[in-house]
Amino acid sequence: MATRTIRRIAKAGSNSAKARPRRSRRAHPLVDQLRFTRSEWLRGLRGVTEEGAAQHFGPVNSIGWIVGHLAWQEQRYLLHRPQRIMPREDIQKEFFSGAPMTTPSFAEMLKAWRAITRATDPFLDQLTTEKLLVDLPFNGKRSGQSQGSAIRRMTYHYWFHIGEIQAIRQQIDNAGLPQYVGNIEGKAPYRPE
Repeated sequence: MATRTIRRIAKAGSNSAKARPRRSRRAHPLVDQLRFTRSEWLRGLRGVTEEGAAQHFGPVNSIGWIVGHLAWQEQRYLLHRPQRIMPREDIQKEFFSGAPMTTPSFAEMLKAWRAITRATDPFLDQLTTEKLLVDLPFNGKRSGQSQGSAIRRMTYHYWFHIGEIQAIRQQIDNAGLPQYVGNIEGKAPYRPE
């Protein structure tokens, strides 16, 4: 019988932590990689201020917008398309790829991202290799993209924006930026399916 343990997830930009129950069944390795990537993304946001997150450099979106954009993709790939669930219609309308440049509140976008990613956890926890091979519908029709390919695309999309956020932060002279990928061996080591 598995016992329930608690792990701590620190909020970006603060010293506070939230307890989340540890999952008793091991997630699929692809899900582990997404979750590790999310943690690295949060590490890249640590120390970002509302003022810093609102800055634009040329055509580059603000950090606040990027947070909303990744919330959009999480909602799209893990809630709306596979389950027809859309908790945040505003995220769907304002942060899609190619949406107009805006400067939303960093705190509000991070709150939305957290709510959406929390909502995705039960779905992620039940994924198996077979379920990852299933077509991810688009507007109720076959898309030719599997759930697994969508998760892989989203994971790589996070890394793209991690680099972009670090470049923005360098422009605003933020010290103490992460210099390399964190403890993947301890948090999400390679393992076969």
